[in-house]
Amino acid sequence: MFRSCSEHFSFLADIIHGMKFSYVKKENISTIPKTAGVYIFLQGKDILYIGKAANLRDRVHNHFLQPSYRDDLFASKVTMVGYSETQSEIDALLLESQLIKLHQPKYNVMWKDDKKYFYVAITPSTTLRVSKEKLPRVFLTHQPSLPKPSLILPKLGLGTKYIGPFVEGKTIKQVLRLLRKVFPYYTAKKHPILPCPYCHIGLCPGPKPDVKAYKQNIKNLAAVLRGRRLSVLKNLKRSMKQASKKQDFEKAAVLRNQIFSLENVISHSNLISLSYPHINEIKEKRLPKPWSKYKRIEAYDISNIQGKQSTGSMVTFLNGKPAKEWYRKFKIHRTGKSNDFAMMKELISRRLKHTEWPYPSLMLIDGGKGQLTAALNALRKFEIRNLRQESRVIGPKFKIVALAKKHNELFTPKKTKPVLLKNLPQEVSNLLLHVRDEAHRFAVTYHRKLRRVDALKSS
Repeated sequence: MFRSCSEHFSFLADIIHGMKFSYVKKENISTIPKTAGVYIFLQGKDILYIGKAANLRDRVHNHFLQPSYRDDLFASKVTMVGYSETQSEIDALLLESQLIKLHQPKYNVMWKDDKKYFYVAITPSTTLRVSKEKLPRVFLTHQPSLPKPSLILPKLGLGTKYIGPFVEGKTIKQVLRLLRKVFPYYTAKKHPILPCPYCHIGLCPGPKPDVKAYKQNIKNLAAVLRGRRLSVLKNLKRSMKQASKKQDFEKAAVLRNQIFSLENVISHSNLISLSYPHINEIKEKRLPKPWSKYKRIEAYDISNIQGKQSTGSMVTFLNGKPAKEWYRKFKIHRTGKSNDFAMMKELISRRLKHTEWPYPSLMLIDGGKGQLTAALNALRKFEIRNLRQESRVIGPKFKIVALAKKHNELFTPKKTKPVLLKNLPQEVSNLLLHVRDEAHRFAVTYHRKLRRVDALKSS
């Protein structure tokens, strides 16, 4: 096997962002791994063709064992095969696009026509009828006509950018559908005054978007499509931490959702395999450990200003994802001097009375030792009342923990000292923070609504 450090092939060693390629002779393609990645067919130093695959070995074999009429044009000329493994099929798709644009392989270029290659266009032409703000819109387009055949596209139109080429329209359409869930964007030239159907399913920013946040989302979307997902994730995590330090938990929750969704999109399986029906099927991944153990998590938070207009929230996560149909709001009945512990006890007591709601595997309380004790007291009182009334309701069996905001300390009933969240496994830490921040966001949103109602009544 010839490695990428080989002098003969050193010109391809760091072809894209430090991506390393390995090389084998045409006779040794059976040694290519069965992973997602990009492959290159070479004749000497000349690049004949670049492709991608969910299973590199099977796809490369198909070019020679089951050749199409296009494969016959170059299959006999191939002397070496280069390949680079990627973490996911989407990574392979994006890398293939960059390599084709950079090297314009002879047989990729030969096949291109207006119906074959696709580009993602980003153009600042969406007009909002409410504010008349012009914002970028995103859509998929065929290769624009150019004076001379070329895969390297200029910026056509005023401010319009084209990202590509992408060989398979079906695959890039699926990728865009997934990315739109992470970074909602406009596709139409004008947006109506009222929310459109895409707004209701979280794919469109709506008639009154956060302009700054939307423009940043478009930048992130373009960066991901250009293969810079790691830098996007790094920036999102940095912004999330800054928002948390400022106690802007609503913004932090939005950013955390984007991080989780983007990581899920990048690891999304069974995309490229749709284009090649003879690739091996990919087995369904198991749930991460914290999700499989705690399939239903409920988190609780209290929001108030000096004890006034106190509200409580309950959010529910099923298998690691928000289940908004199980979100609940509580207007705290307790009056008088502000007492966070008493309000938390009331919140948990009222939740436990709803025996028609499924009990969680884990209860996450926003707060420290005091809030945890209040929740445990509410649970004990509920169990004692059931015993006295000889209730047929089976006592809830779940764990209760509390997560303090200041240092992200996790308090548990049987330990006197808290555990720092950063010392737990990353997937556990991420999940707990996500759930806690969502509970806080939901509580604050409800509290603000009640304050607006009171302001209108008093005016």
